[in-house]
Amino acid sequence: MSTRVLICDDSKIARKQLARALPTDWEVSVEFAEHGQEALDMLTSTPFDILFLDLNMPVKDGYETLEALQSFTKTPAVIVVSGDVQPKAIQRVKDMGAIAFHKKPASAEELRRLLISLNLFSVDGDNWQGKVVEQPTAAEQFTLNECLQEISNIAMGRAASVLAEMLNVFIKLPVPTVNILEVSELQMALDYSVKKDSCSAVSQGYVGSGIAFETLLIFSDSSFPDMAKLLGVTDAITRELETELLMDVSSVLVGPFMAAIGKQLNIDFSHSHPILLGQHVKIADLINEKKAMWKRTLAVEIVYEVENYQISCDLIMLFTEDSVPTLENLLSFLVEEDE
Repeated sequence: MSTRVLICDDSKIARKQLARALPTDWEVSVEFAEHGQEALDMLTSTPFDILFLDLNMPVKDGYETLEALQSFTKTPAVIVVSGDVQPKAIQRVKDMGAIAFHKKPASAEELRRLLISLNLFSVDGDNWQGKVVEQPTAAEQFTLNECLQEISNIAMGRAASVLAEMLNVFIKLPVPTVNILEVSELQMALDYSVKKDSCSAVSQGYVGSGIAFETLLIFSDSSFPDMAKLLGVTDAITRELETELLMDVSSVLVGPFMAAIGKQLNIDFSHSHPILLGQHVKIADLINEKKAMWKRTLAVEIVYEVENYQISCDLIMLFTEDSVPTLENLLSFLVEEDE
């Protein structure tokens, strides 16, 4: 009898990669869910032996799915596969019933060892060659947005883990958004993110292999008191101290994020020194500062929030329009490597 496996992830690329990483000598049938609610609906009507569960998803995320599963009389063995590698995230999902955690992306060798260690797969038996996997065909095209969203999802998890370890906190991570925006649309998106509050921002430029972009880290000014508290700063908060706090947190977030992006793209990005783009300004002022340079841009936006603190910041990658064809070509090669 084959093992019934459900892979729940909002990324088509991640679902496909994980399905291909399953042992080829495992008699298994695989189905897919795009978010936690779809997985729960499927589990209500169909018994599955194993659920591979992502954490950062729309509709119902991995935590909400694990919580809902606690009311089920019969549940599959849950293995969380996520880019969010914060120690507190790993412990939290295990406390909620997951039997294991594996970081994205999972290689076939790593996944095989994990399944054997959990007694979910045995190398003994008839050495069955092949598996029934309802997965995307080689002809399926993944869009630039989908590819960039998935590698950004993995990178933000790495960055959050560094910040979480440094501050001993839990970082709440959303699904990254990827859009090609005009300057006016970018301003509207950022206005919504910071709730029209005044903000401060740090900017840094990156270039490599024909790809040029700028990272923009935007802090709501209401974040400064709790940011200082977390960093153990007891001095009065002056503009100079705010600048130090901005640079410190920017270094911790942007550095690991870019290292993870570069590793996935196999690019060593050169970068400029970070600069203070604006302090106690409105989003419109930030946009006007760079309006002539940005014009139309490919934007990747990630909103980081610190649990139980009034701290939130937007990390935005703004690619030049000329970089988009090169980036699209590079990401298409990454998808082909998984075929």
